[in-house]
Amino acid sequence: MKPLIVQKYGGATLADPEKIKAVAARVATQSKDNSLIVIVSAMGKTTNSLIDLANQVSSHPHRREMDMLLTVGERISMSLLSMALNDLGCGAISFTGSQAGIFTDTSHVNAFIKDVKPIRVAESLNNNRVVILAGFQGVSPETKEITTLGRGGSDTSAVAMAASFNAERCEILKDVPAVFTADPNIVKSARPLNKLNYDQLMEMTFWGAKVLHYRSVELAKVRNVPLYIGPASNKTSDGTLVQKGLNMFESCKALSLNSHETVLKIQSQEVNPAMALKKLQDLFNKSEIAFPQLLHFELDHEKSVIYLTGPQEIMTAVKRELQNSNDFTLNSTDFSTVTLTCTGSTSADIPQMVLDKMQNSKISAHKLIMSAMSVTVLIDASVRKPTIEALHELIQ
Repeated sequence: MKPLIVQKYGGATLADPEKIKAVAARVATQSKDNSLIVIVSAMGKTTNSLIDLANQVSSHPHRREMDMLLTVGERISMSLLSMALNDLGCGAISFTGSQAGIFTDTSHVNAFIKDVKPIRVAESLNNNRVVILAGFQGVSPETKEITTLGRGGSDTSAVAMAASFNAERCEILKDVPAVFTADPNIVKSARPLNKLNYDQLMEMTFWGAKVLHYRSVELAKVRNVPLYIGPASNKTSDGTLVQKGLNMFESCKALSLNSHETVLKIQSQEVNPAMALKKLQDLFNKSEIAFPQLLHFELDHEKSVIYLTGPQEIMTAVKRELQNSNDFTLNSTDFSTVTLTCTGSTSADIPQMVLDKMQNSKISAHKLIMSAMSVTVLIDASVRKPTIEALHELIQ
């Protein structure tokens, strides 16, 4: 029996018909030696275009209807890729998330996978077909509604399928050759990282690395799914291998630099911090806004301060909603975070180096946030790029 590999192709690799044909040729070749489940994202910037469309017809798009709209993007990709494969004589069939048996909770726009029952996928693999699966989506068995998994959710779809079938590995195939020490679009000297463990990549993605959805790495760790992150065009590339136990010797070596571009600081006059957070959730639910990523929470006897980040469309909606709020005050300045992740636990040496470098570069930090494997600085968004460039010099 041929080994099973799960592959996920990002939107940039499927951006136009010629790229879809190139992916089809690659998949057809690899299908000779492997059984394949191929998860696809929406073509290029399709998701952004659909969000723009929704905002043109509605000031508060209903989250249920957003899920109905946004799942269209992946359905276009899956059907076109399946057509291209069949034209090459490679038997293929496409499925939506619900057809593939991806069951989620009842949340819209940011649902969590609760179970996978891929009966039709297994049948198709047994019939020697390549299965093309629309990523980013599932169905709630409780409400029977289509749901989506949040931005980057196709990565989570891929890992869930790999875990369900105990696949040899899950390949996240992109238009970049590997995971880098920093965003190569900002830092020209950024270098590829060939090996990472789950904890390192989880820390990197939580603090802004765009290479993978944070939840997909978390799921891969829990289910021990080996990950490969590399280019969709060159199967001989080294790429980045992610699995249990790599680089786990005790050390404090600086590993990578990542960033959240937009961080909002929200202040509540609510003395009870639990009540402050609940009021914010209630406000977002009422306004049909998916709750952003909670980065930091401060509380004292007089107020609660909440730091949030998320996709640009969610940040824009949050800003709009809080302008008229009596319960919350939005800081007028946008912030960013820049995070230095290390190979192991941090020591006093790491934050000292970060602070020294910031001082020497004449960049002010509003806050220093420590976690088990990272040092994060909160800065004005206007100095994000020079901060990234300066701190990258700490990575040897």
